[in-house]
Amino acid sequence: MQEILTAVTYPIVWLICTYLLKLESGLAKLLISLTAAILVYVLIGIKQAQKENHKDNED
Repeated sequence: MQEILTAVTYPIVWLICTYLLKLESGLAKLLISLTAAILVYVLIGIKQAQKENHKDNED
């Protein structure tokens, strides 16, 4: 699930940069899209780790 959301985030952010923000630079779109995708991956990983830690503390 984490990888799927990361893979979906990249093209969505690319399209947002292209059509909403009207960025012309391919490098800027690449960096913003990759950063967003990595951020989604990290945030989901942190959330899953906290959930597992919470379950361990309940037992």
